[in-house]
Amino acid sequence: MTAAPLPLIDQLTARRPRIPVTFVLIALNLAVFAAMLAGGAGLWHSQNGVQLAWGANFGPATKDGQWWRLGSAMFLHFGLLHLGMNMASLFDGGRLVERMFGPLRFAAIYVLSGLTGNLLSLIAQGDRAVSGGASGAIFGVYGALLAFLWQQRDTLERREFVRLFWGAGLFAAITIVLGLNIPGIDNGAHIGGFIAGLLAGAALVRPLDADTLLGRYRQPLASHGQWLAGSALVALIAVLIIAIPAPRYRWSEEVMARGEISDFIGQDRQLVRRWQTLIGDAQRTGASFDELAGRIESEIAAPYQQGFDDLSELQLSPSAPSAPTLSALRQYAEARRDASRALVDGLRAHDMAAVRDALEAASRAGSAPPSPLPTRPAPPRNR
Repeated sequence: MTAAPLPLIDQLTARRPRIPVTFVLIALNLAVFAAMLAGGAGLWHSQNGVQLAWGANFGPATKDGQWWRLGSAMFLHFGLLHLGMNMASLFDGGRLVERMFGPLRFAAIYVLSGLTGNLLSLIAQGDRAVSGGASGAIFGVYGALLAFLWQQRDTLERREFVRLFWGAGLFAAITIVLGLNIPGIDNGAHIGGFIAGLLAGAALVRPLDADTLLGRYRQPLASHGQWLAGSALVALIAVLIIAIPAPRYRWSEEVMARGEISDFIGQDRQLVRRWQTLIGDAQRTGASFDELAGRIESEIAAPYQQGFDDLSELQLSPSAPSAPTLSALRQYAEARRDASRALVDGLRAHDMAAVRDALEAASRAGSAPPSPLPTRPAPPRNR
């Protein structure tokens, strides 16, 4: 007569009481959030600029050589509620799954799931969103839980299997459905992490017996199913890497453009004030036309020419957020340069009509358009 199996949770808790990786992961997420708060992040919401600075996943930046963002984004959260929900899910599922697979295999499942989820996010988001959060990796934990339960279904008490298996499955399904209907959720990371966790769990699962749970199990060869699951996971990652589209624009070029735009706008304010000062001083002191023309040429026209040249040298995709501002600034710098040159020519020719026309042209050029806000390159995506 076969003895009834002990409840799974009792077996795992008794034979592998420690769950170091789960606690370390939670501690890392909390530490990063605390550091971000100290660095200016908001308690309930953080601007995209803060998330980008700390390593959020963002297509134009990640695909511009900053591939480390695929890993760093797993430890970033956009607010306390986002962090709390993810850490509660990690604690609830992680302490069970780590006991099922052991610390090293659990860590591998977590990291592989998070990275795979971020890869799919790069494809699904299409360079439109800044994303961060641990839930892609956490979905992988729940996927591994399902893989373990299915593999061990014959050794588990039926009611316990049904409760755990369908509970984990419903959690994943409901969350993904909500992500399809609620803006601001990175469902690509959820789905990618979940599938990777299923496959990694199926590849790394071990028999549920005393030797395994006590850490004495040594499996000489993986089963056919494990090899198949592992191969499928490798193939999935390879396909995702190949399918990553080229960025619509490169973040390094966008950052450089914003720096040049900011520098030009600051210089333009000084040049506008200098223009007014030169005209006023000439009227008060009775400076000659030739003297005023020389000062305007060197102090106004030349800087605008240099600003126009610098802006024209920037290589920026039309899809970049700063592209419209850059184009408008080029036209503005060209108009101010041409007006100042016409003023110089009119002064040297002692042609008051040309001088008036040049001043009117400078007035029509207006003021420089504002620089784009560096903190909002794209809407945030929590996960």
